[in-house]
Amino acid sequence: MSKMEEGKLEKPNAKERSKHEEEELPLMALNHVSRLCRNVEESVDFYTKVLGFVKIERPPAFDFDGAWLFNYGIGIHLVHSEDEERLPADTDRLDPVDNHISFQCEDMEAIERKLKDLNIKYIKRSVEDHENKTTIDQLFFNDPDGFMIEMCNCENIKLVPAGPLGNIKLPVDRHTPPVDLNQNGKDANK
Repeated sequence: MSKMEEGKLEKPNAKERSKHEEEELPLMALNHVSRLCRNVEESVDFYTKVLGFVKIERPPAFDFDGAWLFNYGIGIHLVHSEDEERLPADTDRLDPVDNHISFQCEDMEAIERKLKDLNIKYIKRSVEDHENKTTIDQLFFNDPDGFMIEMCNCENIKLVPAGPLGNIKLPVDRHTPPVDLNQNGKDANK
């Protein structure tokens, strides 16, 4: 595709652009993250009380134990696991370079206070980028099944494509599913 010359990117020619455009997928945003759990209600309790998610109705076609949660434009689908081997063996292990989901956070101190109040074990880190004079603060903790969660203020870092620019898409209007705020004919926000 594009070639590098003297540190500058050349723009793709019309034929290369046309081929790239044909290969693009019509993705909009991350819809949900699915998590296996030992106890659905315990996990619902954690994700609603600790992270502020809201339990929503699941389509009745799903005939297995689970729950759907939603907030912040993000879905979490909890699925009861009958197989203990599919879940983390060590529910206390915290390793920032292991698998985790990460949430953007506006107030890291508020999250840290909440974790302390709820007596949830966590790791706190700051990563400094001296070249760009930015710092990222991170908190890592586990859900009840040992799946790691990160809270960060990663908006402090500018995303810079590491190769050809491509076609980065940022959702602006339809990135979340419609939310029905009327419950039994009443506005749920009143």
